Amino acid sequence: MKDIEIIAFDADDTLWSNEPFFQEIERKFADLLSIYKDTKEISAELFKTEMNNLECYGYGAKGFTLSMIETALRISNHKVSAEIINEILSLGKSLLNMPIELLPGVEETLRTLKQSNRHRLIVATKGDLLDQQRKLQRSGLASYFDYVEIMSDKTEKEYAKLINTLQVPPEKFMMIGNSLKSDIQPVLAIGGYAVHVPFEVMWQHEVVENFEHPRLRKVKRMGEIVSSD
Repeated sequence: MKDIEIIAFDADDTLWSNEPFFQEIERKFADLLSIYKDTKEISAELFKTEMNNLECYGYGAKGFTLSMIETALRISNHKVSAEIINEILSLGKSLLNMPIELLPGVEETLRTLKQSNRHRLIVATKGDLLDQQRKLQRSGLASYFDYVEIMSDKTEKEYAKLINTLQVPPEKFMMIGNSLKSDIQPVLAIGGYAVHVPFEVMWQHEVVENFEHPRLRKVKRMGEIVSSD
């Protein structure tokens, strides 16, 4: 990492836990609507709605909530009660106030990198702007970062725009994250470096199997990033 100028960190499920909360809300949503369909069918319908809505709503709790409401209306043939819609809204709001649980080794790794003064540290995440800003502030990690970029999506084009803004060549940029699809592959495609730190669960939209690359390093936990730096 000695030649890397900028180290970028994904946020959700890299710095703190996120997907387990969404999965728990999805289970509660499916239980609410189990009078209409089997819970597995409801989850499949919700995922289909989310995929159809990504271009309009993007990623995050607000888009997820709208997709839950749309799914409830569709599978109930618009017969779902106002009480259930209100419960769905409450479930969605709970995601906006979910506890921020830092993942093991995160703060220690950030502190070590910051104290070394060899790299600029940034957050490069996607999702709803206000929600991601609030989560970063509530995490207590904001002071470790020199710059924060919240993208509508993580694509090669968006990463290229980011490194252009930061005025760094791709080969001096490293991305650290849990998603091979969003955090790793686009950065490698534009000439950067990446470190994959797996998380215990993965949203099915982000799943990529058996990916290797000469500029990709795989670790089992965050602390390994600095253990051999």
